[in-house]
Amino acid sequence: MAPSLCCSRVENVFSSGIFKLKKQQSCVAAANARNGSIALLSSSSPSSRISLSGASFYHSTSRPRSLSVRAASPSSPAAVAEPEGIKINSVPTKPIEGQKTGTSGLRKKVKVFKEENYLANWIQALFNSLPPEDYKNGLLVLGGDGRYFNIEAAQTIIKIAAGNGVGKILVGKDGILSTPAVSAVIRKREANGGFIMSASHNPGGPDYDWGIKFNYSSGQPAPESITDKIYGNTLSISDIKTAEIPDTDLSHVGITKYGSFSVEVVDPVSDYLELMENVFDFQLIKSLVSSPEFRFTFDAMHAVTGAYAKPIFVDKLGASMDSIMNGVPLEDFGHGHPDPNLTYAKELVDIMYAENGPDFGAASDAGFTNWKMVSFRVDRVVCLDSMLPYIILLGDGDRNMILGKGFFVTPSDSVAIIAANAQEAIPYFKSGPKGLARSMPTSGALDRVADKLNLPFFEVPTGWKFFGNLMDAGKLSVCGEESFGTGSDHIREKDGIWAVLAWLSIIAHRNKDKKPGEKLTSVADVVKEHWATYGRNFFSRYDYEECESEGANKMVEYLRDVISKSKPGDQYGSYVLKFADDFSYTDPVDGSVASKQGVRFVFSDGSRIIFRLSGTGSAGATVRVYIEQFEPDVSKHDVDAQTALKPLIDLALSVSKLKEFTGREKPTVIT
Repeated sequence: MAPSLCCSRVENVFSSGIFKLKKQQSCVAAANARNGSIALLSSSSPSSRISLSGASFYHSTSRPRSLSVRAASPSSPAAVAEPEGIKINSVPTKPIEGQKTGTSGLRKKVKVFKEENYLANWIQALFNSLPPEDYKNGLLVLGGDGRYFNIEAAQTIIKIAAGNGVGKILVGKDGILSTPAVSAVIRKREANGGFIMSASHNPGGPDYDWGIKFNYSSGQPAPESITDKIYGNTLSISDIKTAEIPDTDLSHVGITKYGSFSVEVVDPVSDYLELMENVFDFQLIKSLVSSPEFRFTFDAMHAVTGAYAKPIFVDKLGASMDSIMNGVPLEDFGHGHPDPNLTYAKELVDIMYAENGPDFGAASDAGFTNWKMVSFRVDRVVCLDSMLPYIILLGDGDRNMILGKGFFVTPSDSVAIIAANAQEAIPYFKSGPKGLARSMPTSGALDRVADKLNLPFFEVPTGWKFFGNLMDAGKLSVCGEESFGTGSDHIREKDGIWAVLAWLSIIAHRNKDKKPGEKLTSVADVVKEHWATYGRNFFSRYDYEECESEGANKMVEYLRDVISKSKPGDQYGSYVLKFADDFSYTDPVDGSVASKQGVRFVFSDGSRIIFRLSGTGSAGATVRVYIEQFEPDVSKHDVDAQTALKPLIDLALSVSKLKEFTGREKPTVIT
């Protein structure tokens, strides 16, 4: 298909030289450089056709919807210094409350972002917070997870970027670029940074969530030093600089020029796929995935990974098309909640636990139109097809969930097992990992791998941005969070497809010498072998979503008071306190300090209970309670996690007075 250009001056390089068109009105042009033809779509004359030097021109009034930037006072927009060929307006505005970013960007309901200048204020505050050399005449990347409002938001971001002197915006076709792909493109194209339009695992649609965050030139999320500046500037903003240019057609690959500013629409998959082929042995993985003795299912959850599933798993690795579930990205994720856990699909749970239920499977709420928020824990995992030995789920592209036949792998175990097998199974790590790291609430399974392999180890606050400095300093290779995020230093974001390919590499490596008909080493085999070597860290997380913020904050303050009075040796039931604190982290690279990152009770046997308020929700407060206990005895490794952890769970609920402060009888989600 010919590239599509939206411009007041179209420049197309043909075999005979540079062909130029100049029009007063905006236009949409489709050019084919191979045969020298060009088709022009303009707002001036719908459905008309013009011929010029043998080229055909089709006019149309069709253009994307945009979110307007409006003046907050009767005064007229003031013209400011302009890049060549475009007019820049300075639109008066006023500060808007509540624009402080959370753990990973700014997340609110769609209706909030649609309020007058809400998004525009934050974008302008971002530019006001960056040194001019970080964006002036530079390249910025733009992409998102395909959710509702992304296309409108993209037009606003493009115009404000142009208004602030950005030289070029590189955007994924239809506004789609997964979070990992944005990081990959920033790094490959040596961009100054990038915008990611996503509320991650939160539900999408007109009545649900939207989000925005900014990643720096290394591909990592902006540090708190920048997000704090952004928030400060949202409190004092007075004007928005926006370019007077038409909406850009994002539906076709190609370059649009507006004077000295340009927008390039790119294939969302190609750069990312090239990177994955450099990290993994695709031939080894293909030998497993294309084997008739091995079947797996990839559930894209109607989210952004649907755009990557077929090119990677089907076209490159030889999987069958029926391996892909919910592979079409939808603005509302099929009315689902794109969070890869087993909590929201009650209908499937009923089927799985029926008397004649199937043997293997997983829950993916985004695949069902009538999802409900229910409390459910997994004792065993079954599936709708006993022929499927592996199933893999992803949400918006950066999170993942791995399951084997009748077996669920916790995210904490997953990152530990990837790290333990990385050097032998993944070419990228052929010289061995440089170091390992996890978020503080994640179980200590990874710590034990680092100790055995004699690798540097780091415990950081929740939030992927804390891994970036360690990676840039050459101190970290593999890292993960208990919230279904896993990744490495190939990019500066967690990466769901990377985690899937890492597991497929491990399984393929374990089975590469198996003869046809010989029993394959399974996910469960790999995990249980790991436990036998390192011991098992029983782990669970209780989420209490959309609690009243006042009660949740009072609970945390109460816990801080409790730990201030605690001392080593205090008795908590049968557990003896080793220490209790509010986790603080000093970055070993730049010396920055992050405090109040979670209240911890750590006991003499290594058991832990942790309390945090999540920064990823869009409304109210989400209280997270983490419970962990180490078990070295192999004979006890098959005990159900909820059974093994019950004394600690009861202690956590008692110590925190959670029911008293929040009014919640049960958690929303148990992982």
